[in-house]
Amino acid sequence: MAVDSFEPNPWGLYNVHGNVWEWTEDCYWNGGNAANPGDGSARTTGTCTPRVARGGSWVSTPYGLRSASRASAATNRHSDFGFRLARTLAP
Repeated sequence: MAVDSFEPNPWGLYNVHGNVWEWTEDCYWNGGNAANPGDGSARTTGTCTPRVARGGSWVSTPYGLRSASRASAATNRHSDFGFRLARTLAP
C-alpha cells in the first residue's frame, strides 16, 4: 500500500502505530494501571528506573500495536524505542 493511503484516525493523525515504543514520564510498576493517578498525569511514585514505554514498535506483534500496550522501558538505546513530541494547545 502507498504511504498515507489509509484514512486518518479521529484526531487527524496518520501512521501512529508501529514506529517505535514511546518512552513516557510514568514510573514503571508491575501492578498495571491500578496505582496511576487517574487524572492523566504521570505516575511519579516508586522506582522510576525504568520508565514506561507504550504502544509497540515495528518489531511488535499485532497485539502489541496499541496504545494500551505498556512495557518496562530500557535505559539503553534501542532501534525500536523513541519518543513522540507533543505540545499543549491554548484553549
